Amino acid sequence: MKGYLLNILIFNLLLVSCKSKTIYRDTENNNTTYNESVMKEIVKPYFKAGGNEPFWNIEIANNQILFTSLIEGFEKVQFDHVDPIRVMDANVKTYRLKNNDVSLNITISQKECSDTMADKVSSYSVRADIKKNTEKEYQLLNGCGNYIADYRLHDIWSLDYLKGKKVTSENFAKQKPYIEINNAENTFMGYAGCNTVNGKIFTENKLLRFTDVITTLKMCLPNNEETAFLQALQSATAYKIEQNSLTLSNPSGDLLVFRKVD
Repeated sequence: MKGYLLNILIFNLLLVSCKSKTIYRDTENNNTTYNESVMKEIVKPYFKAGGNEPFWNIEIANNQILFTSLIEGFEKVQFDHVDPIRVMDANVKTYRLKNNDVSLNITISQKECSDTMADKVSSYSVRADIKKNTEKEYQLLNGCGNYIADYRLHDIWSLDYLKGKKVTSENFAKQKPYIEINNAENTFMGYAGCNTVNGKIFTENKLLRFTDVITTLKMCLPNNEETAFLQALQSATAYKIEQNSLTLSNPSGDLLVFRKVD
């Protein structure tokens, strides 16, 4: 038991040391300085995974992928971010990574995964195959992981545009639709223009979907655009946040534009 607790302590110290210093490059003056507050924003991971026996951890951000562990020779390994290879008929992604010393393949599958040492269920199963480039055989590691919803989504958003058309309260029963997104619970609630609405959100990096949408059953006037709003909301697959605006879109174009409510 003492050995197990010591391993956990060492692993936590390793993770802290990996994150304690990050490099910010001042390209204008060609200087390299440590600026943790700036880099936290830049390297904030959108996916985290880990396993035990042996302990290991993966953080995937938009500019890097970091592997840390208690495995000798693989205590901290950093790679440039690459786009994953996707399976056509399943939600499975594989990252194939290589630097000067180490090769790492990460496969993320959307299926329920239970941690063997904690009472925790994750939404994704993760396999990590790692080796030194001088070796032939990979070491196979299994664990669990989750995508991390963009913290900027966690807010109240009031509708401004519906399929490119500026909307006002006159297009709806009492007021313009709004949604309130709860990142911690992966849920949303709000007002659709006539009825109240709630449901779940599904996020994977830049992907955002509104699912399991439920509304109350009030009768709406014929000129109320609630149905068009709900159809657009459930058709959205991607999002963009800039200057306090949230834009929801799909491959056909922008669907909804919301304004952040202070």
